Order: sequence, then C-alpha cells, then structure tokens
Amino acid sequence: QVQLMENGGGLVQPGGSLRLSCAASGRIYSIHTMTWYRQAPGKQRDLVAAITNDGSTNYAGSVKGRFTVSRDNAKNTVYLQMNNLNADDTAVYYCNARVRVSSRWPPEYLELWGPGTLVTVSS
Repeated sequence: QVQLMENGGGLVQPGGSLRLSCAASGRIYSIHTMTWYRQAPGKQRDLVAAITNDGSTNYAGSVKGRFTVSRDNAKNTVYLQMNNLNADDTAVYYCNARVRVSSRWPPEYLELWGPGTLVTVSS
C-alpha cells in the first residue's frame, strides 16, 4: 500500500523557521498533486500550500511571502519551508497526495493523508 509520512515538526520561537517534509512510499505510478493542510485546536482543517506535478503552486493568503512549497519528484517528497513563524501558525500539519497507483486504464486515483506533524510556535 501507499503511505505518506510527515517529518520536521517541533517547537520553534516566534520569528523562527522550520522545514517540513512529506515522503510517499509504496507502489506508486505517479503523484499528481501534493498539498499541505493544517488544523489548529478548535478550528477546521485549512489549505496551506499545494503544488502540482508540473510545479504550479498555490498558497493561503496568511502564509504568502513566508512559506514556500516545493517537491522532489525523484524522491516522491514534498517540502514546506516556513519562515517568520508566529503563534497563529501553531497547528498539526498534514500532508495530502493524489496518487495514481498503476498504469491501468481508466486511471485509478487515491487520495491519501499522512498522520500529521505538530508545529508549535511559542517563546
């Protein structure tokens, strides 16, 4: 089966930086879209940043200019570089991927979630 695993969460001071990664493993034909979401206590899960298979990106307004999403297709990995962090960035960050699992026609896609990684911004 295909699995996603986030890494890089932890405690960071306001104004600091953190880099998250999410690696997909298992039988994968291709990965079309990889997306970062986050969920703070008592709030809904919101989109943070997304990147398509051809490198097109999209960001939430609250993180534009501070966060950068990128991917390494050879490693089936997506990254989220987070700079100038503040308390509002505290949340569990989740990786989501739309994966094609085989070359069979018609194509079959799976939408997968990682278990999440906690980012805490506090002094």
